[in-house]
Amino acid sequence: MANKIYFITGGARSGKSAFAENLAKGVAGKRAYIATAQALDPEMAVKIERHRKDRDTVWDTYEEPLAVAELLRKLSNRYQVVLLDCLTLWLSNVIAHAAGDDAVTARSLELVAAIKDFGGSCIVVSNEVGLGIVPDNPLARKFRDFAGMVNQKMAGGAGGGYFTAYGVPVEIK
Repeated sequence: MANKIYFITGGARSGKSAFAENLAKGVAGKRAYIATAQALDPEMAVKIERHRKDRDTVWDTYEEPLAVAELLRKLSNRYQVVLLDCLTLWLSNVIAHAAGDDAVTARSLELVAAIKDFGGSCIVVSNEVGLGIVPDNPLARKFRDFAGMVNQKMAGGAGGGYFTAYGVPVEIK
């Protein structure tokens, strides 16, 4: 499993993160966990704390909501595997902070390139948001469209791809 990108997607609460962590156990060496969530409300703070406690001690955790590409470049020589959880949370952070659509696209492509350039294995978790109804507002549609674009770029560069539903991963690539 060395020097490979694994892309894991599915709906909310589909078992993506647990599957990704189990997949990473198959890689020998030092592991980094990049968490992109931010505790912007009490519910999310509780969820983040639960994830911290559930993660076993073999992970070095980096909580980075925006500068993930930069962090990956710094970690490249120090870790054999990096788990990025989650690409769509990162994207929502970028959309909230970027100056326009071109900036979001540029940051997304920069992250995809950094993942491809990483010296070890990258396991990337992302939500599939295109299977539901068309969102009723422009911001939600923009997010859905950007998520579809970045998910396609990640899946295209991945050596392995999985879709999770009901806690069951299905290999699709």
